[in-house]
Amino acid sequence: MKMLKSTLAVVAAAAALGITGFAQAGAKLDAIQKKGFIQCGVSDGLPGFSVPDASGTIKGIDADFCRAVAAAVFGDATKVKFSQLNAKERFTALQSGEIDILSRNTTWTSSRDASMGLMFPGFVTYYDGVGFLANSKLGVKSAKELDGATICIQAGTTTELNVSDYFRANNLKYTPITFDTSDESAKSLESGRCDVLTSDKSQLYAQRSKLAKPADYVVLPETISKEPLGPVVARGDEEWTTLVRWVGFALLNTEEAGITSKNVEAEAKSTKNPDVARLLGADGDYGPQLKLKKDWVVQIVKQVGNYGEIFEKNLGKSTPLAIDRGMNALWTNGGIQYAPPVR
Repeated sequence: MKMLKSTLAVVAAAAALGITGFAQAGAKLDAIQKKGFIQCGVSDGLPGFSVPDASGTIKGIDADFCRAVAAAVFGDATKVKFSQLNAKERFTALQSGEIDILSRNTTWTSSRDASMGLMFPGFVTYYDGVGFLANSKLGVKSAKELDGATICIQAGTTTELNVSDYFRANNLKYTPITFDTSDESAKSLESGRCDVLTSDKSQLYAQRSKLAKPADYVVLPETISKEPLGPVVARGDEEWTTLVRWVGFALLNTEEAGITSKNVEAEAKSTKNPDVARLLGADGDYGPQLKLKKDWVVQIVKQVGNYGEIFEKNLGKSTPLAIDRGMNALWTNGGIQYAPPVR
């Protein structure tokens, strides 16, 4: 009993001095609520992920994730402002506080998670891998036929190391040409300055869709790396990190439960399923535990959609990219997208 009292006394004293590990928890969310919007860092233009439409509105799965966070925090998915960033700029913008969240086809790696003052909350927006896009006139059907090729690569990405590792492991030689933006890389492929463009496969499909003659280019079959792409936040505020993580999990859990933008309000009022009731705020205080309203998940799905709806709208068969769900299908449908439960 004396030991317990002593421990409690130490904790209380530390809290009074502001030196507990939780002293700064909540500062980011409080600041965001005070300014009235979320500043979201996205790519400098990648179809399906984040790209301006004809009216200047940023569209894509990465942009929609930030809208989902805004819907959870404010009950209004429009309360988000976007900063378009290239690969070199993205981490500096987050480290400096210029943006609140980076949602920009960014690979989760150990060094980025541990040594840059950043944190990946643990939700993967899109499971991907590095591949190669080649002009069909080159006549290659496999990446292992690329010995001596000139390869366009976007600077400041994990692709540079992945390609170097792959060519070294397969005893192949290549000449890299690096560019600051993905558009510059694609234009160089189209002009013939390089033989092959390399990047995450999702980006290759997106870049191919912008070429003058997309049908002239083929994505080679090899996937040479693991690229879990997801949002990133600044390290040091567990509350904000946890909130962002659970917005992602809410997108997956609602799809798994069959909750869509069309039925979410009705389900919130009438569901008899205990899991759905907790998820949609009809039972328990799971929203307030995140400093959100009880209907935070309802607002996300009502305004932005569940994960499947967002995927299909931006990347799926009805879009120019026509990407299969593949690994990004739910675990119940043969994929690896899986979320812990709300309870």
